[in-house]
Amino acid sequence: MSGHSKWASIKHKKGALDAKRGKIFTRLIKELTIAARNGGGDPDMNPRLRSVIADAKAANMPADNIKRAIRKGTGEEPGVSYEEAQYEAYGPGGAAVIIDVLTDNKNRTVGELRHMLEKHGGNLASTNAVAWMFAKKGYIVVEKSKADEEKLLGAVLEAGADDMQDDDDNWEVLSTPDTFQAVRDAVKQLGIEPASAQVSMIPQNYVKLEGKVAQQMLRLMEALDDQDDVQHVWSNFDISEQEMEASLT
Repeated sequence: MSGHSKWASIKHKKGALDAKRGKIFTRLIKELTIAARNGGGDPDMNPRLRSVIADAKAANMPADNIKRAIRKGTGEEPGVSYEEAQYEAYGPGGAAVIIDVLTDNKNRTVGELRHMLEKHGGNLASTNAVAWMFAKKGYIVVEKSKADEEKLLGAVLEAGADDMQDDDDNWEVLSTPDTFQAVRDAVKQLGIEPASAQVSMIPQNYVKLEGKVAQQMLRLMEALDDQDDVQHVWSNFDISEQEMEASLT
């Protein structure tokens, strides 16, 4: 899973820049709103909302902003109505891409995504064209420098994790979506803030990209990440860490 985790951890390193642009807060507000709308405003009864609140707190979002977003979701305050959608695509070199969005205008969003993909050597695909290449799993990345292997492994397995894998500088912890929150809580109880933690679409196999095609793919990922309606992007590319870091400096 090298491509997936390295992209996640490199994005984490540059997260402060995203926060300055307000991008992280914008995404979290949308997610809080939709989670509260679909499952209610009580985080004890709504695991998805509880997970997003944890993300918001980790990003230092003010408590008032969190409460306001939840109230908009439950209808206690007026707000924009967002729709969830998932799009499938191909990137440069035939890499598969899955894009999750929250939007108030699907036609606008799909038009922008199509233009963005074509500009960077990709194209939208039909439903289920690439989704079968991925599995939905809880996915947590922990930097090795922050964790004792035995303590981390024991804690996550006891909490219900399926596996913990070695990926160079990181540990990757995998679980079912249902046990993700418990596993994440177990990591945090060790005093560890994960580099990345979310229910993700994990590739079952990878496409190796190099040189110009690799750089084109990374520019596409950056562009998709910066699109206002995009919440998450997953891909099955495998690109060396050196090329990733060179493109994102």
